[in-house]
Amino acid sequence: MERRSFLKKAGMGLAAGAVAAPAVVSAQSPTVSWRMVGSWPKSLDTLFGGMEYVSKRVAALTGGKFTIKVFAAGEIVGGLQVLDAVQNGTVECGHTATYYYFGKDPTFALNCAVPFGLNSRQQNAWMTQGGGLELVREFYKGYNCTLFPCGNTGTQMGGWFNKEIKTVADLKGLKFRMGGYAGRVMSRLGAVPQQIAGGDIYPSLEKGTIDGAEWVGPYDDEKLGFFKVAKYYYYPGWWEPGAEVDLLVNLKAFAALPKEYQQILASVCAETNAWMMAKYDADNPAALKRLLANGVQLRAFSNDIMAACYRATNEVNAESAAKNPAFKKIYESMSKFRSDTVQWLSIAENTMSNFMTAAERMAQRGSRR
Repeated sequence: MERRSFLKKAGMGLAAGAVAAPAVVSAQSPTVSWRMVGSWPKSLDTLFGGMEYVSKRVAALTGGKFTIKVFAAGEIVGGLQVLDAVQNGTVECGHTATYYYFGKDPTFALNCAVPFGLNSRQQNAWMTQGGGLELVREFYKGYNCTLFPCGNTGTQMGGWFNKEIKTVADLKGLKFRMGGYAGRVMSRLGAVPQQIAGGDIYPSLEKGTIDGAEWVGPYDDEKLGFFKVAKYYYYPGWWEPGAEVDLLVNLKAFAALPKEYQQILASVCAETNAWMMAKYDADNPAALKRLLANGVQLRAFSNDIMAACYRATNEVNAESAAKNPAFKKIYESMSKFRSDTVQWLSIAENTMSNFMTAAERMAQRGSRR
């Protein structure tokens, strides 16, 4: 009950721009300086930009009394060491995709993204209204952290390849950069997953160390230059239907914050969560057009590949749940929420979206005649 009350006060569901500076921040409020490490290079102005957004908004809402200095991947710790840095108190907070740490425990993937999991709207609803956040925070206490949803990419693309992936057999032996827990699914289908931080993917593709790579979507992928070293661009990224990015916060550092600063931080993370999804939705369309103009060939994974991946995902999830009580508890909550919401999304949202897609394509064909 205490956590639920806190979430309501912190404004987890606030839309971007809806946060006002609390009157309790006054001349007597203390000065606090934090450091935030991230898993992203500075070139990614949506992911790294999310870190900057948090820093600027927290400073603005506290009159500069609570400041957070941001550090890109590699400046203090590597992009895949954010959890360790926050857990150990090296820094107060970190911005990351927590599925990077599935090797410690597969449960870390559940609040970020798992194959055929929740889309961005379902993810936000489950975390803020469906009990997901309470379950996840209980797990993170064991790693000396709490967390705040602080961004989402939406459904990601399926990655870059130098050959077409037509059948499940084409996955066998494929060295594929893939973040997180989904690598276990790809391994089951014969691929060789590689977890590589964002800034290191391009040289790995260029040198042929890997055969393919996925990151996020058109806007970020264009910035990282993948179209220069790979020809085929696949969709959808079934392993990340709504990848959540989180702000991990050291428990001791959070407890030491004045209550008003705690609430400001929570509200700013909610604001950033909405900002990031909106920015991707605004920037991806133009980026995709530019990629296609540069000769990129768009391809969809076949139904046979998708079905095989879905079957393998269910097997891997069942095995993880059987071995790991924490995974089982959170996964069952997430799965039930997905089942309960899929009918509703299919009725109004998907029907309208499918009609508008067909209508827009018809209009575009008509304008070219």
